[in-house]
Amino acid sequence: MQKRLFLSGVTAVALAAGAGNVLAQEATFKIGLIVPLSGPFASTGKQLEAAARLYMAQNGSSVGGRKVELIVKDDTGTPDVTKRIAQELVVNDKVNVLAGFGLTPLALASAPIATQSKTPLVVMAAATSSITEASPYMIRTSFTVPQVVTVLADWASKNGIKKVVSLVTDYGPGMDSEKYFKETFVANGGTVIETLRVPLRNPDFAPFLQKVRDAKPDALFAFVPSGAGSALMKQFAERGLDKAGIRMIAEGSVTDDDILNSMGDVANGVVTAHHYSAAHNSPLNKKFVEAFMNANNKLRPNFMAVGAYDGMRVIYEAIKATKGAGGGDALLAAMKGQIFESPRGPMFIDAQTRDVVHNVYIRKVERKDGQLFNVEFATIRDVKDPGKSK
Repeated sequence: MQKRLFLSGVTAVALAAGAGNVLAQEATFKIGLIVPLSGPFASTGKQLEAAARLYMAQNGSSVGGRKVELIVKDDTGTPDVTKRIAQELVVNDKVNVLAGFGLTPLALASAPIATQSKTPLVVMAAATSSITEASPYMIRTSFTVPQVVTVLADWASKNGIKKVVSLVTDYGPGMDSEKYFKETFVANGGTVIETLRVPLRNPDFAPFLQKVRDAKPDALFAFVPSGAGSALMKQFAERGLDKAGIRMIAEGSVTDDDILNSMGDVANGVVTAHHYSAAHNSPLNKKFVEAFMNANNKLRPNFMAVGAYDGMRVIYEAIKATKGAGGGDALLAAMKGQIFESPRGPMFIDAQTRDVVHNVYIRKVERKDGQLFNVEFATIRDVKDPGKSK
């Protein structure tokens, strides 16, 4: 009898301890941030993590009665690793939200896990149009490539560019860039002489750029992922395309703020379209850039950083809206339709598509105070993703 009482007492203590652990888990709101911190796309992960941490430093680590914990994992830019980490974060760490995703294949690899576990997944970087269709639990705060390349194609058509060669990196956003730029440019009366695709990993641009020079277009239209623009611009100059009178027009990742100063004078005058520039002239952006650089050894924030900063804002506001009690579906509902001022300018999350709607800017690389910047000179307002507006 005494033994039975002892065992039942132990069981009661264990159950109470278990309940306490559950309550402790519920008291902490966990965000699993999956980013490439090693490998060829490490600069992307560094920007994403730095911006997420900056938002938390500025807005506190308690929201809606919940302590917020950021769990950062390095996926090395490899889809299989991303998927495994996402599963571990959901099953073992019991995260409330997944976030990050530096490249399209990484976001797509994690989509089934978000769907099965009903965990909101905030895409802070990846930019292929179709990503949010891969799971009803995906929200995007970065941008879509079609948003910016269609705007660029319209600008090129109106500014004396008639013949173009297209050069893109051979993966999702590159395919989007090629397709949507060409469709818009041709519809406006232009000609795409040739379409070239470069491998995602370890690209050598030189043979492709020689083909561009031989084709003698008015301009080269280019897309490469964040961080690869330096090599492209260096080889553009080495092959003498600038001397041959071939203009460079590009999706804004090519003149990424993070690496722009390292490109040198060959980048001067390059025209791009994008949703964010560190030189964006607004009080909020000036404060953001100053705070980011102060917190990160003078590193200039790029479009990846603003995607993560705004993604954290969307998560925090969802926690507040659900008073800290929201599960996956409630959090997702609170994320949809958010409207706010970002360092990039005004933006909102489309409640139907769960995709970002924001301004797209035409910019030109110019030297200011001894540094190169993407200086905005035209604004196209409230641009939706063309891939979802047809």
